[in-house]
Order: sequence, then structure tokens, then C-alpha cells
Amino acid sequence: MIKILSIDDHPAFREGLTAILNTQQDMRLVAQASTAQEGIDAYNEHMPDVTLMDVRLPDRSGIEALSVIRAADPGARVLMLSTFQGDASIARSLAAGARGYMLKTMLPSEMLDAIRAVHDGSKCIPPVVATELAAYLSDQPLTLRESEILKHVATGNSNQDIGKLLFISEQTVKAHLRHIMDKLGASDRAHSVAIAVRRGFLEL
Repeated sequence: MIKILSIDDHPAFREGLTAILNTQQDMRLVAQASTAQEGIDAYNEHMPDVTLMDVRLPDRSGIEALSVIRAADPGARVLMLSTFQGDASIARSLAAGARGYMLKTMLPSEMLDAIRAVHDGSKCIPPVVATELAAYLSDQPLTLRESEILKHVATGNSNQDIGKLLFISEQTVKAHLRHIMDKLGASDRAHSVAIAVRRGFLEL
């Protein structure tokens, strides 16, 4: 029997998952959680065989929760789920120790196959996810500082405001933004934010 923990803040998805798992004789949903912290606590309590983790959670990202769980239990088998196929989210998930990355648009049969594969010790990266990851493999990732600046851009701060918030000069902010636009192939600030969100560098 494969014991499964679901960490997802969408009730409809959790209900659908429960219905699907209830049809399987070799699987049992042992717990559900709607936030990262609830998920970490549920993992420690139930020690599931496979954890299904949403990338985006209300209190902090699923990738951060994955890192916490893996730090306490290096053998944890976590399958990340998302409605987005941004390469940055995929790469960060795999780097943090996820055993797979699946889109929520997948067929129920594909999800069940993924759960069994991860339980058996395999990794599960569907072709559409692998293609997205490979498309940007040679691109330079954004640095932590660049991501931080882009978050401030997304909230409507001017270059001058960002400089004050980060204790750097306005010219330094402009230099960072030029690097960001070069890396993302963006034409302006707004375009940079749009690309960063699509690729998973930035969550709004």
C-alpha cells in the first residue's frame, strides 16, 4: 500500500485527487494539507511513501517546503505539481530533491503512473516538462539580487525606490535591470516581469 500525502491549497484539486486515489487498491491518502507548514507537520506525523506537493502555496513556496522535508528526511519522495511549466520552477524543484515534476493538466492515469514510478525509486519528468527545461538549459539564471529587484519592479516600485529599499544606488539598480533584460530577452521592465513569471523565476 502506497501511503500518500497531498499538499495543495486548492480544495477542488484535493477532492478530485481523493476520488481518484479511492479507486486504487494499492494507494491510500493518509493526509492532506493546504499550506507549506501544515504539509511539513503532516509529513512528520504520517511519514508518507509519496508526497504530492503544489509548487505554489499560500504561506511559502512548495520548493521551500520540499527543502525542509528533505533536510529532515533525505529519502523523502516528493512529486511536485503545478499549473505552470516554467523552466526555473522545474530546475529549482529538481535541485531541491524532487523526484518528479508534473502538470495539473495531466490525465489521472498519468498521475497514478507517476506516483507508482516515484514510489519505486524512479524519477518522473514527462516529455513536455523535459522539453521546457531543455529549451533554456544554456541560459544564465537570475541571481538572488536580480530576482529581488524584479520582485520590487513587479510591485510598482521605481528604480529610485528600489535603490532605497535595497540600500544601493539608482544607477546600480539600472545596471541590474539591464542584465535582467539581457538574460530574459526582454524589451523593457514590464516585459521582464511577464517573462520571469512565465518561466517561474517570479511568483505574483
